Amino acid sequence: MTLNPADETLAKLIRANLGDDILRPVSERYLEEPRRRFAGRAGLLALPRTVEDVSALVRLASDARVPVVPYGGGTGLVGGQVVPDGPAPLLISLERMTAIRAVYPTENILIAEAGAILADVQAAAEGANRLFPLALAAQGSCRIGGNLATNAGGVNVLRYGNARDLCLGLEAVLPNGEIWHGLSRLRKDNTGYDLRDLLVGSEGTLGVITAASLHLFPRPEAVGTAMLQVASPEAAIELLALARGQLGDGISTFELIHRQGLQFLTEVLPEVRQPFATQPEWCVLIELGLFAGQSPSEALETIYAAAEEAGLVGDAVIAQSEAQRMDLWAVRERIPEANRLIGSVSSHDISIPISRIPEFIVRGAEVVSALGPFRINCFGHLGDGNLHYNVFPPLGRNRSDFDGQRQAVKHAVHDLVHAFDGSVSAEHGVGRLKSGDLERYGDSTKLAAMRAIKTALDPLGIMNPGAVLR
Repeated sequence: MTLNPADETLAKLIRANLGDDILRPVSERYLEEPRRRFAGRAGLLALPRTVEDVSALVRLASDARVPVVPYGGGTGLVGGQVVPDGPAPLLISLERMTAIRAVYPTENILIAEAGAILADVQAAAEGANRLFPLALAAQGSCRIGGNLATNAGGVNVLRYGNARDLCLGLEAVLPNGEIWHGLSRLRKDNTGYDLRDLLVGSEGTLGVITAASLHLFPRPEAVGTAMLQVASPEAAIELLALARGQLGDGISTFELIHRQGLQFLTEVLPEVRQPFATQPEWCVLIELGLFAGQSPSEALETIYAAAEEAGLVGDAVIAQSEAQRMDLWAVRERIPEANRLIGSVSSHDISIPISRIPEFIVRGAEVVSALGPFRINCFGHLGDGNLHYNVFPPLGRNRSDFDGQRQAVKHAVHDLVHAFDGSVSAEHGVGRLKSGDLERYGDSTKLAAMRAIKTALDPLGIMNPGAVLR
């Protein structure tokens, strides 16, 4: 169905219905995405203040058959927030809708508007002596609506789950402008289809999330963090099983790091203090969150002793202070920054069945080396099977030298992921970057059902056209 650009005719209708201050000039930051794979365009930028404003904007766009793109913090890595072609859309930024509407500590629930920055949601939970465990590198700028729209993951999925698992209910504006008042505080509500789960992860293609009811948790009394050298990815998996056997859900984070990531830090971010004098081939970052009467340092020492006896680990550093803990986390959290400074040929956010990860890493190196003298930085959330498997030019070369091979590298890695019964999008979403991959690897029945749902809820096709489903 033909769509129209967001033009001055629509702008006049918006001003007449919502006032003069609802529209803003479209600055460059709304048209960029972090990896600069897409250059966006927008006819109009609207900054609503309430869900009623969003409803009116979407209804006007629907009447005019103008595409709508919801905009959060702009931190998405698959191009879901930018439109490179087609009719210039109406961009709806939720940045003025930042209120923490309510906190219910005894219920472990917080209700936040979609424009609330993730770090502010975390702080509001902490103010009620509770924990909102979603934690991402971009938490100082990403917004909770975007986190839910992409079903964000992060470092605590092992213990607490993805964004979907942390959401009890939503308020959202559907493609016809109607408001769904679904801010449930109930754990149990079996009243038909779950629109919450449908909208979480839909990347703005089925509506605009405007607020969410979020699941909080008790704050751990004590946190312990350590970095341990491991002999191999197999040893890391055995270490994870050993640690969970001793502490169960006391393990909050279990991150796998390869030497290449440490070498990148040395190369471009030498100020990052690394824990080992000699960089190991593999290491893991493990964090515990324990409750009253439990000592995380003693627990980590016990785990280390058992792992050393089993031949799983070499040297280890157990943080003895908050400063040391932050130094260990800086190693993990700044690897993506180093990756950006080096410049990848092709980056992959994948998940593999955990027991098959060691085999995948070996086969992946073989597949990539057959295409060229590339460097591979493989790291990520081993506890939930999510690897960031990124391919870089050899030392002294630039990624632009290999632009012609990007698709070949991507397809080779993704073909291997598919052969291992994995997913080519673990936590970043599909967006525009991977819409072709969804068709290439997705189940045909699932794709048909997704298209039917899209047509039913958005018959005009105005919601973020081109994202997820081409």
